[in-house]
Amino acid sequence: MPVPSSHSSSSSSSSFSSFSVSASLRAAVVTRLRTAGCVFAEDEARLLATAAGSREELAALVDRRAAGLPLEHVVGWAEFGGLRIAVDPGVFVPRRRSEFLARRAAALGRRAVAGAGRAAVVVDLCCGSGAVGAFLGDALGSVELYAADVDPAAVRCARRNVAPYGGRVYEGDLYAPLPAALRGRVDVLVANAPYVPTDAVGLLPPEARLHEPRVALDGGADGLGVLRRVIAGAPGWLAPGGSLLVEASEPQAPELAEAAARAGLTPRVAGSEELSATVVAATRPVARTARPR
Repeated sequence: MPVPSSHSSSSSSSSFSSFSVSASLRAAVVTRLRTAGCVFAEDEARLLATAAGSREELAALVDRRAAGLPLEHVVGWAEFGGLRIAVDPGVFVPRRRSEFLARRAAALGRRAVAGAGRAAVVVDLCCGSGAVGAFLGDALGSVELYAADVDPAAVRCARRNVAPYGGRVYEGDLYAPLPAALRGRVDVLVANAPYVPTDAVGLLPPEARLHEPRVALDGGADGLGVLRRVIAGAPGWLAPGGSLLVEASEPQAPELAEAAARAGLTPRVAGSEELSATVVAATRPVARTARPR
């Protein structure tokens, strides 16, 4: 699992910053984590010590991590696009590959409102912790931000993460809980929906399949059940020139692009080799006005 980082703490630092830790205790923590299968044992030990306020608290955190809890659930946050995102136990942990989705969405958001003299209207569906929404709030500056998720724990967590940007988070299935006044106004509609096929969920790492909600992982028989619904509903919510962006696997992208085209949107597929990420963006065309004869 990628190790969370922040601007204030580097994984290359050679000392614990929260309280004094002897070299022998440090070595014991690293050994315990490595024995438990933690690939980044040195870095994780450093972060756990930073999160702890005492030797006893450190021991408790190490026990939880060694038992298999995701590091982000143990320390209570994940790094995402340079932001520290709160991640509560049981909430989907934002993946680094989704930074590609967030960056693409930010670029389209800037383009959509360039010269408009107004805030970008952004919706983060299947928001989980709200990491993508928070990234967009930070990147776009002036933003009217909404998010939604079906999982109550995710909604509570996301509200904390998008609050600095004035974001509002709703509980419910996809578009159902969103304010009706948003119809036809959304500049950027991003959905990091589940896209793992049902039969493949059992093959995920234990940290995901045991400690993250299945609703955030299982995309149905072929992994595209939720994403098809997202695409089908998008045209009614997007502003002219507004874009829907979804993350998927590379083999899934052509079918999603076709679904977007059938829905009347103009699709584009982009990938990042660095992050092993694929994004399908689909834009609502701007109606052309007839020229006077």
